[in-house]
Amino acid sequence: MKAIRVHETGGPEVLSFEDVDVPEPGPGEARVRLAASGVNYIDTYQRSGLYPKDLPFTLGMESAGEVDAVGEGVEELSPGDYVAFASAQGAYAEYVVAPVDKLVPFNVTLVEARVAAAIMLQGMTAHYLTHSTFPIQEGQTVLIHAAAGGVGLLLCQMAKMRGATVIGTAGTEEKAGLAKGAGADEVILYTEQDFVHETKRITDGEGVHAVYDGVGKETFDGGLDVLRPRGYMVLFGASSGSVPAFDPQTLNHKGGLFLTRPSLAQYTANREELEWRAGSLFSWIGQGNLDVRIGGSYALQDAEQAHRDLEGRKTTGKLLLMP
Repeated sequence: MKAIRVHETGGPEVLSFEDVDVPEPGPGEARVRLAASGVNYIDTYQRSGLYPKDLPFTLGMESAGEVDAVGEGVEELSPGDYVAFASAQGAYAEYVVAPVDKLVPFNVTLVEARVAAAIMLQGMTAHYLTHSTFPIQEGQTVLIHAAAGGVGLLLCQMAKMRGATVIGTAGTEEKAGLAKGAGADEVILYTEQDFVHETKRITDGEGVHAVYDGVGKETFDGGLDVLRPRGYMVLFGASSGSVPAFDPQTLNHKGGLFLTRPSLAQYTANREELEWRAGSLFSWIGQGNLDVRIGGSYALQDAEQAHRDLEGRKTTGKLLLMP
């Protein structure tokens, strides 16, 4: 089978399209023939070495497809079942073997396989951010950075589901339009406007209850300045680079703020939580209540270009690799 392998860390050019053996499932595992795989910032962090892994490895953590073999003792799944996952290594490939407890079944007649692949990581991220990390309450106001990105568009929709007033940031008029289409009440063009000034203007100086920040270095300090007293800075990514060290006393000076740096693994730590989050997504999609924007589909061998486009902020919505 074909797979994207990383033998040394670095830029997108280190991604190698190779022939590898088709894996065999062991006890408690299933082999999945992949229909589509998600491209995510965590993949770029692993590729670059920011998140170290033993070399060599097959990149990718998110995908969906059809079970074609199961290992000893597996009774939950059978060949022909469709499953999706967001935390099994090796998704940039034609097949993957994964622990059954990482796989979530879905009804392929209600949710397309490529949509299931597109929603798992970013969708469950948006779910835990809005439902658990800072569980939005009716009438609250939140700021969502990169509101036209894959997570951003889903965050806008889920924040509106929960009754929030949503302010988004985006880099172009086109992206601002996408964010508004996803439910953002106001969108600030950060390339032309100071988002701190504009957020304070929009909120009549009161600030927002929470900032959802997947950008990191470029937006973090300003995000603290737009929070109302006891507001929440929810830092869940670093697309512009890691936030430098700072004095926690800053949180006191700016109003007794809260700061958290969560990740999906902490919010899908048990099967019950995983099924709740994934099941909510599949239900909303099946009912037409959640729109999943697929911003680009690439052949597996074009993973390098997909990474360049993602890191160059040339994309909106979700990027997929098609094995």
